[in-house]
Parts: sequence; C-alpha cells; structure tokens
Amino acid sequence: MTDDDKVTGRLHGEQPDPGKPDGLFLRLIYMVLIAVMLSLGQTVLTVLTVIQFVIMLVSGGKPNPRLAEVGTDLGIWIAKAARHQTAASEVKPWPWTELD
Repeated sequence: MTDDDKVTGRLHGEQPDPGKPDGLFLRLIYMVLIAVMLSLGQTVLTVLTVIQFVIMLVSGGKPNPRLAEVGTDLGIWIAKAARHQTAASEVKPWPWTELD
C-alpha cells in the first residue's frame, strides 16, 4: 500500500457511525470548540511550515520526513474538522474519535 493509498483511505474511507445526531445547541458548542482547535491547528501548521523551510535551506532542499508526516496528519485532521463544521459529516474529529 502506497502513502497515497493510506491518505486516500484516511480522507475518504469508512467513517465510524456517530450514533444519534447531537441536538443543535450541543452541535453549536462542538462547533465553537472545533473552531478554536482549527485556529490553533492553523498556527501549528504555520510554525511547521517555517521550520520545514529552514530545514530545507540547511539540508540542500531535503525535507524532514517526520515533519512532513506530522503535516499530513494535521492536514487530514483539519479536513475532518472542516467536514464536521460544515455539516458534511456527523463524525467529530479527534479527540472525540480516533486520530487514525
């Protein structure tokens, strides 16, 4: 299985059954919490981007693979959070479900 297959499965694979949908007030609370987490995630992504760029400057253009993997995981989490925020999915992102 290639890395692209893994990412595709994580983004578009089978989602756990969220059970009974939350009420609108509870969903609003989750949406506010996830919005704060998304903002923090964007900040982390910016910091990772700058660090990776500095690493690439120092290493002659070679990226750090572990940092790249963290970026992939963060991107997948942001995509799942965005799907929940826009009501495209009832499945909440981590920490309410497994990180993958």
